[in-house]
Amino acid sequence: MFARDIGIDLGTANVLIHVKGRGIVLNEPSVVALDKNTNRVLAVGEEARKMVGRTPGNIVAIRPLKDGVIADFDVTEAMLRHFINKLSVKGMLSKLRILICCPTNITSVEQKAIKEAAEKSGGKKIYLEEEPKVAAIGAGMDIFQPSGNMVVDIGGGTTDVAVLSMGDIVTSSSIKMAGDKFDTEILNYIKREYKLLIGERTAENIKINIGTVFPNSRNESMEIRGRDMVSGLPRTITVYSQEIEQALRESVYVIVHAAKSVLERTPPELSADIIDRGVILTGGGALLHGIDMLLAEELKVPVLVAENPMDCVAIGTGIMLDNIDKLPKRKFG
Repeated sequence: MFARDIGIDLGTANVLIHVKGRGIVLNEPSVVALDKNTNRVLAVGEEARKMVGRTPGNIVAIRPLKDGVIADFDVTEAMLRHFINKLSVKGMLSKLRILICCPTNITSVEQKAIKEAAEKSGGKKIYLEEEPKVAAIGAGMDIFQPSGNMVVDIGGGTTDVAVLSMGDIVTSSSIKMAGDKFDTEILNYIKREYKLLIGERTAENIKINIGTVFPNSRNESMEIRGRDMVSGLPRTITVYSQEIEQALRESVYVIVHAAKSVLERTPPELSADIIDRGVILTGGGALLHGIDMLLAEELKVPVLVAENPMDCVAIGTGIMLDNIDKLPKRKFG
């Protein structure tokens, strides 16, 4: 018996795939390594991620999704096909139904691109759903009741903020400020303050290991290595949590303002529900130290991090796949 329904969390940083009846079966970085001369795909996912910043001139490691949408159509298609083939879910007679999640504010052209990439990689029927809605379901929120639920989904390329009620989005905002921008801010801070060049992976390690966005809530340090901009030689320095809080302050407040603007546009009855229920944080960015404390202080409502924030969208696709026939037919191909 071949599984015919799969849910895909097509993220800027990671692709997660949920196969009906089997759960989350794939979680790999959204990276593809290409040979520039022949345009041949050399590696996809984790294998390609290891090559980032470490490849000879003719090999490039590409992230085909930018800010939650497809930046390179052919590479995205190749990546999706590779992942779907890896799962061996395509039976001889099976018609693969794919549910894909996308940010709330993408254009119809971008929706069409996602749909086409999924079709070309083997999908017979494609369903598109908005990411914060699926994330809320995956986080265990009952969004089908007539009461307000608020979710902040911080991914790699976008942060989606939404208030949901009666199974749909009431107010929402999607901003291009998320995990990748945090890495860039850290990278630029080290370059500016220490005249040291570091790579994206080092910046991400700093964010995960010692980073915080809430003042004085973490006090750790880490040794990092990079290339001195003056001498051109390798150099080691020590960075501290307080510095990372400074480096990320401006970016994080963009997310805070987005959450505030969504709350300001929310009907008063639903706002009252959110005070009781709190705000749920999902996505990899929810793991950033202090983000829940900062949002709670700024929004004046309780803020909770979902149980498995990185898997919420993929888990949500699984729940929606179980009820796929009941889903409204809008936006679907």
